[in-house]
Amino acid sequence: MSSLRTEDDTWDIATSVGSTAVMVAAARAAETGKDDPLIRDPFAQVLVAGAGGGVWDVMLDPEVRAKVADADPEVAAIFEHMGNYQAVRTHFFDAYFAAAAAQGIRQIVILASGLDSRAYRLQWPAGTTVYEIDQPKVLEYKAARLAEHGGLPSAKRVAVSVDLRHDWPAALRAAGFDPGSPTAWLAEGLLMYLPADAQDRLFEQITALSAPGSRVSAETVGVQADERRAQMRERFERVREQFGMEDAVDVAELMYNDPDRANVAEWLDGHGWRSSAVTSQAEMRRLGRWVLPAEYSNDEGFSEFVVAEKV
Repeated sequence: MSSLRTEDDTWDIATSVGSTAVMVAAARAAETGKDDPLIRDPFAQVLVAGAGGGVWDVMLDPEVRAKVADADPEVAAIFEHMGNYQAVRTHFFDAYFAAAAAQGIRQIVILASGLDSRAYRLQWPAGTTVYEIDQPKVLEYKAARLAEHGGLPSAKRVAVSVDLRHDWPAALRAAGFDPGSPTAWLAEGLLMYLPADAQDRLFEQITALSAPGSRVSAETVGVQADERRAQMRERFERVREQFGMEDAVDVAELMYNDPDRANVAEWLDGHGWRSSAVTSQAEMRRLGRWVLPAEYSNDEGFSEFVVAEKV
């Protein structure tokens, strides 16, 4: 279980879970800057630049990455893998939304949206509404930062400022959400920050709000052996100390390593949805982004990307 989380914790863009949104945006910015990027996010760099200093500065500095490679090649490979994973994950869920839009869905809900910029960077059909649910300070930061730099949503964007531990369905309805219209839901980078019972409750709430034909897509939580997690934490700690990253949040300590967590695809299949899943490992290999050695090929250690349709 997590040791940095409490029942009533909250955050802004530079603290706790909020800081992970900046890290994810930094990964998108780094990918966008490559010669042949898998995804393009023209807003990511702007969002990172306004967040103040942090480990994301290291993520975007090629000189530091080269020094890390000299100090510990395995850690450097894992850093590269993490960036590739973010690109592949973003690519997968971008395609999910494109498919949902092609099927006529015009109501989108992004849960714990963080610094997600899809309401701005994707080409949405006319009449699409994108609801973004997250902590108030996170949503306020994103909207203000993009407005300062001329960023305009490509769909009707509705910010729903509410903690998912509170009555977010009521807040969503109050913001104009129509439970009678098919919806495309996304839970990306979210489930690992929820304990097992909260994960179940989230999908129960989604199911109750979903008309037939709705879709949901989610990134599941991989399971890694405690011994391996401890070994890698020690190695990352050494690298953090060596390169002045002592203040970087330990993301693993923000997550809930809950052994009772339900299999998302199985849960959905048993509650009125028809699901399919692909391992992130398989998707990374398919897109030529797998860089880890064979010893890391344990499927249970990697997340799945699940897509389901309400029947």
